[in-house]
Amino acid sequence: QVLLVESGGGLVQAGDSLRLSCAASGWTFSNYVMGWFRQAPGKEREFVAAITWNGGNPFYADSVKGRFTISRDKAKNTVYLQMNSLKPEDTAVYSCAADSRADVSGETVTWSEYVSWGQGTQVTVSS
Repeated sequence: QVLLVESGGGLVQAGDSLRLSCAASGWTFSNYVMGWFRQAPGKEREFVAAITWNGGNPFYADSVKGRFTISRDKAKNTVYLQMNSLKPEDTAVYSCAADSRADVSGETVTWSEYVSWGQGTQVTVSS
């Protein structure tokens, strides 16, 4: 069972930056896809970014391309989401995800039913 613990959320103003961290433990495979999702009040959860653990290949939602950067530190078993030029519409609970059975094809990640989730961290961007 993978344990994911997020940190780094907070209240910022539009245009500011934040870096989210997701520390992973308890996994036994290296071929994971790690990702970030977010859910705003009254809305469905949406994909934000993902990265292949082995190759470090990143994937982004169109809404965050050019503003957010996902990275991973293998030595620390940690995934980061650097968020720049934040907008009020980025306000949401951000959750980390880990999936050993995700399908990566081209520029698309298809998540399996075996995704592990963190507890989430709140990001609030004021205008």
